[in-house]
Amino acid sequence: MFVDLTTAYDIVWHRDLTSKLLRLLPDRHMVHVIMAMGSNRSFTLTTGNRKRSRLRRLKNGIPQGSLLAPLLFNIYISDVPTTVSRKDAYADNLAIMHADGDGQAVEGVLSKDMATIDEYLQTWKLKLSTTKTVSAAFHLNNKEAKRELKVSCNNEILPFFPEPKYLWIKLDRSLTYRRHLESHRKKLTSRVLLVRRLARSGWGAGATTLWTATLAWCTQSQSTALQSGAAVLTPALLTPPSTTSCELWLDACVLYQRTTFPSS
Repeated sequence: MFVDLTTAYDIVWHRDLTSKLLRLLPDRHMVHVIMAMGSNRSFTLTTGNRKRSRLRRLKNGIPQGSLLAPLLFNIYISDVPTTVSRKDAYADNLAIMHADGDGQAVEGVLSKDMATIDEYLQTWKLKLSTTKTVSAAFHLNNKEAKRELKVSCNNEILPFFPEPKYLWIKLDRSLTYRRHLESHRKKLTSRVLLVRRLARSGWGAGATTLWTATLAWCTQSQSTALQSGAAVLTPALLTPPSTTSCELWLDACVLYQRTTFPSS
């Protein structure tokens, strides 16, 4: 299950976040400094005809885009209740996983755990998005390839999506990451073609600089996300994993290097 929260950062309760910080940090002055970074924020609304609303103060939420925001949100949901399923989370990206050979058993466990998590979210003023929270199945049984999990929450069947995205990674049933790598290969094609044209010209950067830039595009775009995704998902579902996603990405880069810049 890949849990999606509605406007998670914007509705963090400052009072409860402060109480949870005090449990971890005994220094009240440090907690005050941390909370001051996300407090005293205000906003105005400007319409198309240049009319502006009066200044309003934000009473809840933490600023998105800051380095501190994911850490504060992790602390805010650090007391998620114990579930039968394994839980992995980074900020508002929460995944719960359960492995069993019986599909109905998996559905029952996940449905029960989703009810527990939903009750917890309501307690701390967070809201579950039932339209964006999806279930997925990862296995190597081709006979069950078209089987859809029916996980419910609040008497509503949550959507099933065979190829969900988690931490910017497109997952597939067998966790081969092939479609994810293929999509990024297509994105990088236009950039590499541009580099090849520049490399054939008599002006601009040198060959070494262009080659370094190409490698940076290949390795920097998603290598970190792939590595974190493999650490989260692969050991839990495929034991032992045949090939880590980071190795797959490096193999793809080497193959693309050979086909794009063949050695003379």
